Amino acid sequence: MTDPEQRPEGANAPERVADAPALNWVDAYAPVDLKPYLRLSRADRPIGTWLLLLPCWWGVFLGAAAVPETAGWLTLWIFVGCAIGAFLMRGAGCTWNDITDRDIDDKVARTRSRPIPSGQVTVREAAIWMGVQSGVAALILFTFNWVAIGLGILSLALVAIYPFAKRFTWWPQVFLGLAFNWGALLAWTAQTGALGLPAVFLYLAGISWTLFYDTIYAHQDREDDELIGVKSTARLFGKNTETWLRGFLIATVVLMSLAVIYALAPQADPLKMSIGLAGAWALGGHMNWQLSKLDIDNTEKCLRLFRSNRDAGLLAALFLAITVFV
Repeated sequence: MTDPEQRPEGANAPERVADAPALNWVDAYAPVDLKPYLRLSRADRPIGTWLLLLPCWWGVFLGAAAVPETAGWLTLWIFVGCAIGAFLMRGAGCTWNDITDRDIDDKVARTRSRPIPSGQVTVREAAIWMGVQSGVAALILFTFNWVAIGLGILSLALVAIYPFAKRFTWWPQVFLGLAFNWGALLAWTAQTGALGLPAVFLYLAGISWTLFYDTIYAHQDREDDELIGVKSTARLFGKNTETWLRGFLIATVVLMSLAVIYALAPQADPLKMSIGLAGAWALGGHMNWQLSKLDIDNTEKCLRLFRSNRDAGLLAALFLAITVFV
């Protein structure tokens, strides 16, 4: 492995991270000196930002629909603030992940072209970059109410633990789900002023959804993970993956439906309730479509299906947004 405090000559640095889309804005337009840092943040692979952001949007929209008197400019700011915060915190989390995984990433074909193992960025530079991103995200968090701020601070423990999960459990995707869907709790609380049972159900639905999509993602690295001893649900489920994924699909739909029911039942509005439940079923329908296309031995297809979860999550967000206005 390259010494973390040494970097190769620029000519040896990869032009693009292996699993980044061939046409992405970082490679095409970003300043040369900034490219390695944006790659550390996965800005060239925006799907992770979407997957972190979408539970936030679920939470803010469902909260605004459940407590209509809070809907308005506050909702708009939480919507925008969560988008900026998700970009920054996803970047900070990925930077932390690459710092902790630097002795693993150089052994996996898909990850050895990342900035730290390829020597484009030193560990010290990566740590500073992580601090900058976290600091700006904190400024956004501090515009929310105190309960939401507390939840945001608590989430840092999950972010810190996640990169190590694959070393001690076959279920690292659970830890990813715990971290990536925390925004459902935070955004609901920022909108309504208090944590509620609907937000908890929404959070659990997001965790189940994460188990679904990240198991598909992990099948890309199944063989490399086995060689180096890294655990994942993809390795654990193996040929039974489809059965497990169908279970996660059902759990996701049921839990999101419960979130909608508990949030909107007090208003006794059948139209609003129907639209909210349609969001849960639209998400489930997209997940079912993914299962129909899944081939766990085709890494390119696994990556495409994983990325398609942006659209799956947006479907739910769209229906929940409509419930705010009906």
